[in-house]
Order: sequence, then structure tokens, then C-alpha cells
Amino acid sequence: MNAALTAPPAVGTSLLDDFSLEMTGKDVPKLEEARDSIPRGTRINVTFLAGEDLGMRLAAARAVKRLGFVPVPHISARRLPSRDHLEEFLAGLAADGTAENVFVVGGDPARPEGPYADALSVIRTGLLQRHGVRHIGVSGYPEGHPAITDRTLWSALTDKTAALGAEDLAGDVITQFGFDVDPVLAWLEAARARGVHLPVRIGVPGPAGVRRLLGYAARFGVATSASVARKYGFSLTNLMGTTGPDRFLHALADRYDPARHGVVKVHFYTFGGLRTTAEWAARFRRGEREG
Repeated sequence: MNAALTAPPAVGTSLLDDFSLEMTGKDVPKLEEARDSIPRGTRINVTFLAGEDLGMRLAAARAVKRLGFVPVPHISARRLPSRDHLEEFLAGLAADGTAENVFVVGGDPARPEGPYADALSVIRTGLLQRHGVRHIGVSGYPEGHPAITDRTLWSALTDKTAALGAEDLAGDVITQFGFDVDPVLAWLEAARARGVHLPVRIGVPGPAGVRRLLGYAARFGVATSASVARKYGFSLTNLMGTTGPDRFLHALADRYDPARHGVVKVHFYTFGGLRTTAEWAARFRRGEREG
């Protein structure tokens, strides 16, 4: 059953304006199905996962552009086996006209597969700019990272911000998803206090099965205590249902203060699918939510 509710103005006018989405290289058919549900010009990040080759990643970025959206290909530093591989990927993006926006992340492997230990080392090569990159996204972790200390995370973020500024590159920060607004808002204030004034896209899971969400949360070190789950809108004792980020976004909109938190937008992790997430976002912006 749907109940029409009035969403807080901040949701409709800023936080959900210009939201972004995420897909994998294998999701092109799903993007085709979802195309009419996604606003033209939406930024769509294309992940850099194990098991996907160069051709698949390039084809996905081309599909995003062909369908009228802005491709944001990921570059996973520790998954790059060589400088030549990075150059080949960038050259392919440049040839396809999909190189202007990228997202650079350290990546999952505990040990680098090549010469790049982190995102900063990729940014500092100068290869991105040389191949037409003009905007670089970097990662942020409001709840920390299970394998990296907070001190290291903050140092990495401030260093990457400084590197973008030194190269006169535009950029933004995309955060890991979470279920609790409190650490997100505290992290935003801390980031601004450290001189990180890039726009921030808050990672939000699209509507998905509770069991699936908890699986991703466990993998990425996201807090899922009983109290956090209740705030978000699900129960740890009932894993068969589906839940969306209604409460999270209402709470974020209620407490968001541009003077303290800077420019903030939303980035959807589409665990439940591109079309499901896009259609949910459209309903939410109209002031509807599941009731």
C-alpha cells in the first residue's frame, strides 16, 4: 500500500536533485530496462570489479553515454596490473568520449596487483588529465573502514583533495553507504573542518531485501545494531522483507545544514536493481513512500 506523504523540501530541492546511481559492467541490459525511469543526464558510476575485463568496462561506459546519461567509470588502483593497463583503459575511454568523469578508489585486494597501492598514486601519475579526465570522484568512509585506520583514511582524503586542487581538477566525494544519519553528519562536519570542501554524495542503498543489505553491510564494516536497524526501518529478526531508505533520507533532510555540511547530494547503491531504485527515487521525490 502506498501512502502519499509530503517529503521535506530539502529532499526534493537539493539532496535528491542530481542524484547518482551505480551499476556493474554486467548491468547494461538492466540499464536498458531502466532507461525511462532515470532522468536524462544522471551520473551513473560503472564499477571496476574482479571478473570483468577491459572490454566489458568500456562497453558499459559507452552504453551509459548512448542512453543519455553521464558515465563515471571506476578505476580500482590495486586491481591495476600495470601502468600500461591503466593507459589502455584510459585511452579506450578517451576514444569513446567517456573519459571526462572517473571515480578512483583503492580497491579490495589486500595486496596491489601492480604498481598502484592507492587512489592517490593513480591520481598523481598525471595520466588521467592526459587522457581527458576533468572530474575525479574519491571515496569517503563516515563509519570507517574495516581494514584501514581512521587516521589513514583522513590523511588519504585530505591528500587526494589537495592533489585535485593542485591539478585544477573538479571532483567530489562518494561515501560508503550506511543506515544511520548520525555518523554521516558528524563525518561531514569533520571533513569540512579538515578543509575538504568538495561536494559530497552520501552513499544510500536503494530499496532491497534486508538479508542482502546486511550481507553488504557485513562486508564493508557498516554498523547494523538493533537500534540502528530500527532507526532505518527494519528488524534484525525479520530478514525476509524489503526496505528502502525513506527514514534515512527524511532524517538527513531534516538535519542537513548547508552552512555546516557543505554541498551534499545522494549516490544510490543499487543492490535491489537500477529500475527499482530509480522508480523508488521518483516516487519519493513526489512525496510518496511505502506505507
